[in-house]
Amino acid sequence: MFGYLRSLLDSRKPAARAGGPLVPEPPAGPRAAAPGDPNRGQTYSKVFRYRLPEGQTREPERVEVVGSFTHWKPVPLIRDGRLDAWHVTIHHIPGNRTHHYMLLVDGQPTYDKACDGLAVPRGFQEEQYQLQTDKGPRVLMLFAQTR
Repeated sequence: MFGYLRSLLDSRKPAARAGGPLVPEPPAGPRAAAPGDPNRGQTYSKVFRYRLPEGQTREPERVEVVGSFTHWKPVPLIRDGRLDAWHVTIHHIPGNRTHHYMLLVDGQPTYDKACDGLAVPRGFQEEQYQLQTDKGPRVLMLFAQTR
């Protein structure tokens, strides 16, 4: 009986067109899993902010964030005159892991007061954005957050 019902339901599915699938293929590269996808890991969103350090008056031309969650591609922060800061919200950051990142001010790495700590850079991408500290080169750490 269940087999009969299943065959009835399966026969009601729309047929694929001769030209290809009904749903366009997602672009190549990593993708965020759909909300009902059982393979979806927990993700979260994070707001990155940058303010001029005390005493500095010259505003940068650009402020960006790069990290393991952006595949080390720069994401620009937007200037907000009311808050006197730059900010961006990054969505779909994979949870349950630690990420490495850097804030870039006019292309130069800078320290983020809101980072969760410092880590030894691993690999070429991290090494090109490292900060020099008393203990050697470091990148910023972001501990995974999930709700």
